Amino acid sequence: MSLAHTAAEYMLSDALLPDRRGPRLKGLRLELPLDRMVKFVAVGFPLLLMSLAFAQEFSSGSPISCFSPGNFSIRQAAYVDSSCWDSLVHHEQDESGQFKTKSLWPHKALPYSLLALAVGMYLPVLLWQYAAVPALSSDLLFIISELDKSYNRAIRLVQHMLKIQQKSSDPHVFWDELEKARKERYFEFPLLERYLACKQRSHSLVATYLLRNSLLLLFTSAIYLYLGHFHLDVFFQEEFSCSIKTGLLRDETYIPDLITCRLTSLSVFQIVSLACVAIYTLLVPVIMYNLTRLCRWDKRLLSIYEMLPAFDLLSRKMLGCPINDLNVILLFLRANISELISFSWLSVLCALKDTTTQKHNIDTVVDFMTVLAGLEPSKPKHLTHGMCDENP
Repeated sequence: MSLAHTAAEYMLSDALLPDRRGPRLKGLRLELPLDRMVKFVAVGFPLLLMSLAFAQEFSSGSPISCFSPGNFSIRQAAYVDSSCWDSLVHHEQDESGQFKTKSLWPHKALPYSLLALAVGMYLPVLLWQYAAVPALSSDLLFIISELDKSYNRAIRLVQHMLKIQQKSSDPHVFWDELEKARKERYFEFPLLERYLACKQRSHSLVATYLLRNSLLLLFTSAIYLYLGHFHLDVFFQEEFSCSIKTGLLRDETYIPDLITCRLTSLSVFQIVSLACVAIYTLLVPVIMYNLTRLCRWDKRLLSIYEMLPAFDLLSRKMLGCPINDLNVILLFLRANISELISFSWLSVLCALKDTTTQKHNIDTVVDFMTVLAGLEPSKPKHLTHGMCDENP
């Protein structure tokens, strides 16, 4: 019998989780995978396009080519290109003979508008970093630590039960005390459960998360308005008429009124505009999906931890409206599942629980580990029948 108890002690010792101390904040993921993807695309893509636009401008020289008169020297032709690029105004004559002007400034402002776009898309990320990450990181560290500690407490409780059962001369006394402890709910550790229930009534994290994604949608809508109003107006205009009769050249008679210029970078302008529309159109469903995740609970994680004696949020039906901080924390616990060592152990125990023939006797990890430790078969028959009658 001592050999069986020794094997049970070894089994319970192996089931204990290692005590991990030290800085664990660096290993926590404080952004959900989809949010991180949206951030990299929404911020990095315009920066990439900006660098390509600057590279094209530096490699190809002047972004416009003006058809100067034949009597112009090389320096005068270069001045015409520079002056027309600085003004970037198209002069055209309407039906009544009046000259109208149309600014082509979106071509000149393209790299800087892309930079402004990247900065604008990074503002929701900064909001999340400064408004939510400090509180979220402390919540995750506490909850992860308490979940692992609650699992270890359950294993240590079974170890203690094994030692008491070994020392007890009368098995009836041991099992009577055990049933009394279960009925009085002495096996519970309510700190974690009450903390999570408190988070269910808090809304600071979920408000920040909603604001972050709402700002992303708002800025995306602003991008569509900007591209549709300004870029579409000059999207197909490759040539424009430029007037250089300004300043000292205003009264010169040998200079024509208008000079035709061609935008050599029009293809880059078109590609950048279409790429922005395509990328941000693809991001909109992802952002909407991130918002819809707040409308449902991740009950798989909660159901696994129902094996803990102190964790019965689901069985008590304490889960109400999912738009609260607890749901956000559950999403981040799922993203940090590698930090939850107890999750893999409890997942295995839940799978074994579903295959055992004594399901009615197993409610928590304490019950299951008593079976594995060899305590359950030694239960007196009248107690076994009593439990079967209580749990048909």
